[in-house]
This record gives sequence, C-alpha cells and structure tokens, in this order.
Amino acid sequence: MSIALPDTLPWPKVQMRDVCTLHYGKALTASKRRPGNIPVYGSNGVTGWHDTALKSGPTVMLGRKGQGPLGVKWCEGPFWVIDTAYYTSFSNAVLPRFFYYFTNLMGLNHLKDGTSNPSLTRDVFSFQDFPLPPVQEQAEIVCILETLDDKIELNRKTAATLEEMARALYRSWFVDFDPVHAKAAGRAPAHMDAATAALFPDSFGEDGLPDGWEMGSVEEVFNVVMGQSPPGNTYNESGEGLPFFQGRTDFGFRFPTRRKYCTAPTRIAPWDSILLSVRAPVGDLNRAWEECCIGRGVASLSEKSGRSAYGYEAIWALSEDLKSYDSEGTVFGSINKKQLAGLEIVVPSEPLKDAYEAEAVAIDARVRNITAEIQTLAALRDTLLPRLMSGELRVCEAREQVEEMV
Repeated sequence: MSIALPDTLPWPKVQMRDVCTLHYGKALTASKRRPGNIPVYGSNGVTGWHDTALKSGPTVMLGRKGQGPLGVKWCEGPFWVIDTAYYTSFSNAVLPRFFYYFTNLMGLNHLKDGTSNPSLTRDVFSFQDFPLPPVQEQAEIVCILETLDDKIELNRKTAATLEEMARALYRSWFVDFDPVHAKAAGRAPAHMDAATAALFPDSFGEDGLPDGWEMGSVEEVFNVVMGQSPPGNTYNESGEGLPFFQGRTDFGFRFPTRRKYCTAPTRIAPWDSILLSVRAPVGDLNRAWEECCIGRGVASLSEKSGRSAYGYEAIWALSEDLKSYDSEGTVFGSINKKQLAGLEIVVPSEPLKDAYEAEAVAIDARVRNITAEIQTLAALRDTLLPRLMSGELRVCEAREQVEEMV
C-alpha cells in the first residue's frame, strides 16, 4: 500500500532524511549462523536466528533489494540484519513506533529501482515526505494503534493455544495411541469419560497399530481437488466473483488473507475444506473461510464424511511426509495429485473419528470466531491509520472508536 499526503496538514511535512537514517545490514550466511535467540532479518522479515546481535533496538527494518515485496518490520530488542535490508536510527523529533506505522502504511515497493534485482536506495527514500506531529501527539496516535495491535496479538495467541489443544488431543489419540497404551497396561485412559474410553481397543496388532485400525490412503479418506490457475484477465481486486488463492503467500494463521478475486474459477474449494500448499513450500495448511477458487499452488481436501476438525488434524499429521517433497526433484519443490492421494494415513474406527470431531469442533468454532474478531480489529486499524497519519481524523475521535471495540 502507498499513500500520498494531502497538501495541507495540521502539522509540518518534512522529508525522511530529517527524521531517520538508514544503515546497511551485514552479510551472515546460514552456514555461519550459530544457534541462538537473536532474530536475523532479511528483505521481508525474519529469515533465521543467531547467537550474536549486530545492534539493539528498538528499530524498524526496511527491505532493501529483491523481486518480492520489501518488508517494513518492527524490532524491539537485539537483532542482526543482513545486507538485503536496512535498519534505522532516529532523530529526537520522531518516535520509532510512529515512523514504523507510517512507513508500513506508505510501503516501499513503489520506490524500488532496477529490473534484475530491484533495490530501494537511501537517496530515494530520504526525499520521501513524512508528516511530523508533535511528539506528544505521535505518542497518542501510537497508543491508539498499539491498543488495536495488542488486542489482535492477544487474540492470535489465544487462537494458537486453542489450535494446539486440538492438535495435542489428535496426537495423543491417533499418533501416540496413549489411550490404547493405557488400556493395554490395565489403566483407564486419562482425561476421558468411560463411553469414549470404550471406543479404544486394548491391544496392538502385529503391524503396530491398535487392533482394528488400519493404514489407508489420503484418497480413501478425502476428496482431493488440485488447483488450476484461471486466465489472468479474470482476476480482480474489486470483489467480483470468488476469493482466489494462488499459493502459500496467500495463507495466514488458520485462514488465508484475501488477495484477489476471480470471475471465472476453474477449481473450487468448498467452505471449511483444508487448503494445502502443493508448491514450495509444500505442506502448509489453511482452512477455507468460504467457498473459494484455488490456483495451481493449492489443493483442497475435504474429509468424505464431513468431519472438518478431524480432517484438518489428520492432514497436519502428514506434515513431515508432505514437506519431504520440497527437497525432491527440481529446486522448486511440489507434490502432484497422484503423490498426494497415495500418502498413507492412519484410519481409526468411524465412532472414534466422530468422538474426536465432537471434542474438537467446539474448539474450531472458537478459533473461527476469534479470527473474525481479528479481521474486524485489523480493518478498524487499517481504516484509522491513514486518517490519523494525514491529520484527517483527530486522536480523540479515533480513541472513541477504539474504546467501542476493545
């Protein structure tokens, strides 16, 4: 996103060079990084970790070069930044966090120059306009935006915790076979009622699976639809047609971020189906928030009996098998329909699948509700941000809107 500041502002308009300085990063190849908790930033965010910091924050990382989007990332503590990005230092006239919000809103891609390896130069960036309210007003604007960001982050952590609860239950029942081990040892399975415990066998077969269970293939358990990209002239960003997801870059936490629409979809993923990235990186998962069109980087899987919570975790359990396709064949990893459909999956009894679905579906619903609230909060933040930065909306009015939401 990029914006143009209005000609008239309630505060001065200066240039970036008046409030900040860009500093080059320093090369640090993956082979030279040592295990640690210092984030290593590249052109679009964290690319790894190291045990030594180049500098300490707070700072804002700005992507410097690359064909893809150039990131604007906030960093609170110690960091390393490689030579495809800048880190920033600031004058006393600007709060680093205020600079981050404005620059993230303004975006960087429209400032890149070059074709083979387009870059953002310090000279070009330094002459960009920057609104400069008094520091106190900057702090008030930051407080409003951080209130929304903090609530969004709390919701994300809550949703992630809920998802891990559902995942841990699946792992216990269908990967580690904890209830079967307990019954085989003469103990009652932990954390379940007698009716559910009775659904588990009390011994294992020669194949190592619980008695009565078997190995099946993905195509026996799921309906599989491989994506196919429609003609480019059928895409739009105005909301016409179905939401369209081309690949992993469209994915977010649990649900995709809407990027574009398609008026002539060729392959459709049903509501709440599993969306799987099938081109590098292979194996990332999302769920379909609504019926959508999928491109060649995505497959849709729907458990044949409609158990969406069970199906999602069953495919997650294949993560290692799926990710192995990133390293096979060409540099650009992928998995085709035959390979995906043939992957082996543990198949428990139908009543046990139903029992898991009954446990996990409520968790699924809570995650979906939390995600809807995140979308609402993010929409409010993204609406307030340009209006606050341009001076169109004053702090007191924005604060009232935020207090109604959080």
